[in-house]
Amino acid sequence: MSCIETIADYAFRSIGYGERLLPRSDFTLCQQFTLIGSGMLWNIYFGTVALIAGFFLAVTVALGKASHNPLLRKPAEWFIFVFRGSPLFIQFFFAYFLFLSLKSEWAFFDPFTSAWLGAAIVLFLNTAGYSGEIFYGALQSVPRGDTEAADAYGFSGWKKFRKITFPTMLRLAWPAYTNEAIFLFHATTLVFVSSFPGSQQRGDALYYASYFADKTFNPFVPYPILAGYFILLTLTVIGLFGMINRRLNRHLPADRRSKVKYRPQQVLR
Repeated sequence: MSCIETIADYAFRSIGYGERLLPRSDFTLCQQFTLIGSGMLWNIYFGTVALIAGFFLAVTVALGKASHNPLLRKPAEWFIFVFRGSPLFIQFFFAYFLFLSLKSEWAFFDPFTSAWLGAAIVLFLNTAGYSGEIFYGALQSVPRGDTEAADAYGFSGWKKFRKITFPTMLRLAWPAYTNEAIFLFHATTLVFVSSFPGSQQRGDALYYASYFADKTFNPFVPYPILAGYFILLTLTVIGLFGMINRRLNRHLPADRRSKVKYRPQQVLR
């Protein structure tokens, strides 16, 4: 089988299109690159859905935590505490068995036990917890002079938030939020090794890398391929978020513009 035929058969296998049976012997580099790349579609899906949905919840949670009303502040504080304080793997575990229990009572929850929905919800809530704390810190760092100037111009309420507070908060939070986005995409590798099952041998990039490592007894080929794909994905995220960062800081002098940098942390999820 040529490499072109391999790509045609396996490029979209992870989402149910193409050859159903996995290679059993005589594994080629093309097969490994193609199948691991096919699995990356799931990682991109999980990360993108969680990031977009989590952004809006994170802003809401940050505003709740900054509120003087304890009915808004306390739930926001506990939400951030729970999802930042517990390991993501454990969140997957409990969420799956919660959805499984609900499914036994109501058929409506049947899709929630599938990775495409249930795991996406867990990632969405997890990143909202981390991002909510980032946005809360940025909200507290909005210069008082900016808000006082807004008051002097007669801005108040929603208009003040939309034109002054929110853009400044976003500009201050964006570099840290970029790192959260990168770690979120990395965290998607936990989905198919957690409780959420992959149907018909469909899985993410780590699933296929593990398959080849088990079959060939040589992890030094599939895992570097997996790492290479994630490095490319990380560079893409940095590039896209860097463009948004430049847009957010376009009014500032060049020497005062914050730059998006990837800062590996010692403690990960």
